[in-house]
Amino acid sequence: MTKIKICGLRTPENALMVARAGADFIGLNFYPESPRYVEPALAAEIVACLREGLGASCPKLVGIFVNASAAEVRAIVERVGLDFAQLSGDEPPETVEALPGIAFKSIRPHDVKAALAAAKRLAPAFPNSSDAPSILLDAFNPKLYGGTGETASLDIAAALKASVPRLMLAGGLNPDNVAERARAVKPWGLDVASGVEAGMPGIKDERAVRAFISAARAAS
Repeated sequence: MTKIKICGLRTPENALMVARAGADFIGLNFYPESPRYVEPALAAEIVACLREGLGASCPKLVGIFVNASAAEVRAIVERVGLDFAQLSGDEPPETVEALPGIAFKSIRPHDVKAALAAAKRLAPAFPNSSDAPSILLDAFNPKLYGGTGETASLDIAAALKASVPRLMLAGGLNPDNVAERARAVKPWGLDVASGVEAGMPGIKDERAVRAFISAARAAS
């Protein structure tokens, strides 16, 4: 079954709703310039709320980082109590390699050739865990580090799907288009942030979350 990641949560109550709706992963954003940024202290409260409230059924918890050092990422992962770290900036493969079993890379390639080259460079650092994506594909944008609402290229997605063990697809997904794109790419996982928000960034709409998960699962 396709894994679902809901990204950019900012309150314990909203995170609990998303978890109970059936998300497999919850993402907390530690990039200060993001409208979904959450301070580590609040993130720790969110994580504690989820783990205490859900126990063994708690989704995997992922921190989103942009151009942070391996030491900074590790410190926040340990402080907050996260399972994985998503590196969404311009980090070199060495940063991913310095976080074995923890980090996976988000990429925004502009064409198939660049995507396959990135996957080849990152392959030695792919997480061994079957609970984590090998790589996350987001829409190309030369200035922004994801969360743009722009749609990722299906050609790039198909090429990566054939080249990596566990591809997570992001970029412009929402309840209306997720089924079509899931059927077209058949990714290991799907990632959404703005596509399930009705207003304020970081606050997810329950109806949209449930519609997204239902449509994605029906297509898998």
